[in-house]
Amino acid sequence: MHHKSTNDLGTRRDRLMHEHIHDPYKTPHKLPEPTVCPSCGAVFRDGRWQWNSAPKDAHRVCCQACHRIRDNYPAGLITLYGAYALAHQSELFELARNCEAEEKSLHPLHRIMKMEAHGPSLVIQTTDIHLPHHIAEGIAHAHGGELNIQYDKEGHFVRVDWRRD
Repeated sequence: MHHKSTNDLGTRRDRLMHEHIHDPYKTPHKLPEPTVCPSCGAVFRDGRWQWNSAPKDAHRVCCQACHRIRDNYPAGLITLYGAYALAHQSELFELARNCEAEEKSLHPLHRIMKMEAHGPSLVIQTTDIHLPHHIAEGIAHAHGGELNIQYDKEGHFVRVDWRRD
């Protein structure tokens, strides 16, 4: 016969705690200001990356977006499915580029890495998790269709599926 203890002496308190997983592309420490990315020219100033001119003596560090592009490791993936997507590839890619230009003007780390036809679908890879949502909302608003957005558990990757047949 099993009796429940009233004083909780039999309760284990050493449960396994899951360690928080960090984005491997996020800078682990604050960068000195100003810092310039030698690849794209973005400047880290006032606590964020921005499009600005950098002094000649600025520190040089590759930004997260350029690092992801170099490693070919996207943070966002948009897949456009259906006969409609294939028939309107140039329009959809142009809309994605326009969304990127709008977003990138304020947020230099929000960029499209690659856009390509991949079998029966179109695929857009991005350097961050916010741009795919912006692009997908723009496509759904302009072209209709079904939209599904899924973030990973840690919030470091987003997969967006859009479908219109």
